[in-house]
Amino acid sequence: METAKSILKTVAYFDMFDYPLLAPEIRSFLERSATQAETEQALRQLVSSGRLFQLAEFYSLRNDPSLATRRRAGNQRAAQLLGTGHRIGRRLSRFPFVRGVGISGSLSKNYADESADIDFFIITSSNRLWIARTLLHGLKKLSFLAGRQHWYCMNYFIDEAALEMPEKNIFIAAEAVTLQPVAGLDALSKFRTANEWAFRFFPNYSQPDSPYFSHKVTGAWFQRLAEKLFAHRAGSMLDNYLMRLTAKRWMKKERTQKKNIKGDVLSLRAGKHFARPNPDHFQKKILDRYTASIASLEPAAAISSTAFSE
Repeated sequence: METAKSILKTVAYFDMFDYPLLAPEIRSFLERSATQAETEQALRQLVSSGRLFQLAEFYSLRNDPSLATRRRAGNQRAAQLLGTGHRIGRRLSRFPFVRGVGISGSLSKNYADESADIDFFIITSSNRLWIARTLLHGLKKLSFLAGRQHWYCMNYFIDEAALEMPEKNIFIAAEAVTLQPVAGLDALSKFRTANEWAFRFFPNYSQPDSPYFSHKVTGAWFQRLAEKLFAHRAGSMLDNYLMRLTAKRWMKKERTQKKNIKGDVLSLRAGKHFARPNPDHFQKKILDRYTASIASLEPAAAISSTAFSE
């Protein structure tokens, strides 16, 4: 019974993204430990009772075969786009003060729609995040000239002084465990250690090996020169200035409700050790929808799956 409830919660989360799941994927994202045999037995019971629908090899809360077709097409596009993402990510890893690069977002879950972006998660050296971010966004501005700006979406930056994710919920946990490593084994390993709570959120999850992963960040001459130049007090002053400048610009964008091409309000939380999307927007919308979805499935149950407490 508990496994069945956990399955419904898992499928409900991914259903918000119109993404039906394979049986092994469902087990990977359960909030409780379960064997594959236990998971498949519970799946059969849920399908026979009409609470879950089997769409060929996938499972969904909706009896809509087009979801399976959509997923297969998205998986094929992702397989083609991931190689590009890893190639660009390795390029980003050669910039000054970059210590780790991962692919996040839908592509990290092996899905890409027709207008998919390539989202990157960047780890920088301590107290140099804003220098690194400014240089990387200079590259992104150049990508507009080639019409490839959607391949350079650098949405989330943290530095090695603050690797633990501040929000602990199913949305952040899913993003953390599915992060696809691109470059920087040391920094990414430290990130995983700092966020073990996310892997406890999904006790059955094991990250697949990446055929593209570069264990080391190999610095170019430009990286070595810039890091030497900004290693001391001048670098600290510049980093602080860039943080204040960027925060001021983003506060203005958020205050005027400026939106991106997808219609989402542009927002950024800026601090000395992080630059990340404001969780009051997209993340909150997802968590609110998830809570409502779970409540409709189990109205009498006390649901606590959106948040994690240690």
